[in-house]
Amino acid sequence: MTRFAVVYYSSTGSVHALAEAYAAGAEEAGAEVRLRRAAELVPREIIEANEAWKEHLEATVHIPTAEVEDLIWADGFALGTPTRFGQPAAQLKQFLDSSSSAWSAGHLAGKPASGFTSAHERHGGHESTLLALYHTFCHWGSLIVPTGYENYDVAHAAGGNPYGVSSVGGDGAPGQPVLDHARCQGHRLAVLARTVQAARAEAA
Repeated sequence: MTRFAVVYYSSTGSVHALAEAYAAGAEEAGAEVRLRRAAELVPREIIEANEAWKEHLEATVHIPTAEVEDLIWADGFALGTPTRFGQPAAQLKQFLDSSSSAWSAGHLAGKPASGFTSAHERHGGHESTLLALYHTFCHWGSLIVPTGYENYDVAHAAGGNPYGVSSVGGDGAPGQPVLDHARCQGHRLAVLARTVQAARAEAA
């Protein structure tokens, strides 16, 4: 069975909702999925002062914390982060920075990978965040799989971002068109991971 990892950081829930949609799409494609969240780095007293942040952290405490081993285990993966000044959030970046041993051993190379994000504003850095995330994939040697416009109607309804799935946090929780886009991309990634896995097995 194809193995797929969805690793994300979410403070108040938008990126978490996208992560669940990715996982559902990959499962529909027949993949075994690990849904994992990046460890929180912000002091508890700061979180306590933000009710939405506190509620979301408590609601998702059951989701295992991401380990680099989850990426090694997977045949493909999707990484999600809110936008922080046009860049990935520090929590996910810290996780990425812990991947040196896996990268140098070649464990992350050749695996289909994509990113997803959410920003409060419609032009708040969605594309720059995804491109920054893809810099890491380039160093890993992963196979970057942007959303593109393979399914134009779904992509257009979700806002038309060809770099990856993105939502506008200022509009509230991700709407159904964006969740549909995430689900489709999760399915697509899992299928590509299975195809690459089969080709490697045949070539071995």
